[in-house]
Amino acid sequence: MLSAAEELAELLSDTVDGGASVGFLAPLDRPAAVDWWRGRAGALTDGSLAVWAAYLDGRIAGTVSLVLPDKPNSRHRAEVAKLMVHREGRGRGLGRSLLATAERAAVEAGLTLLHLDTETDSPAESLYRSAGWIRAGVIPDYARTPTGELRPTTIYYKYLSAPPD
Repeated sequence: MLSAAEELAELLSDTVDGGASVGFLAPLDRPAAVDWWRGRAGALTDGSLAVWAAYLDGRIAGTVSLVLPDKPNSRHRAEVAKLMVHREGRGRGLGRSLLATAERAAVEAGLTLLHLDTETDSPAESLYRSAGWIRAGVIPDYARTPTGELRPTTIYYKYLSAPPD
C-alpha cells in the first residue's frame, strides 16, 4: 500500500497535469511532489496546518488544507489552500464536501473568517460562489499556470459567523 505522502503526491501530480494552478509548473515529477507533501509534516505537527482527504475506492481522491496564522492579531482567521480533486473523482461532490469539512473545522476551532485565492475564471470559482464565498477582488498576473502562462487570481472570503459591525 502507498504511504499517504505518495498518494497525496499522485493527487498533486494529477491536479497539475490537469492544468490547475496550485503552485507548481508542469511537468511535476513524482519525487518533487512527494517531497512537497513530506515537507508539510512539521506544520501538521505544530498545528499551523490542517489537511483533510476524501477517498474513492480506498484511495485519496481529493484534499483541502487550512493554513492557520501564527500572529496574535490574525488568530480569528485561516486560509483555505490546495483544494484538489483527482480528475477521475470530479463531478461527485468531493470538492464541495472537502470545502464544507474545512469550514466546519474552522467553526469548531473558533475561527470567524476564511480566505482563499483561485485562478480567475477557473472551474473552482463557481464552487466557491455557490458555497457562499464573497469575491474580494482580482490581482492580475498573480501566478503561472502549470504551462507557464501568467494568469490573474481572484481573492475570496467567507464569514463563518455574522460579520462584525
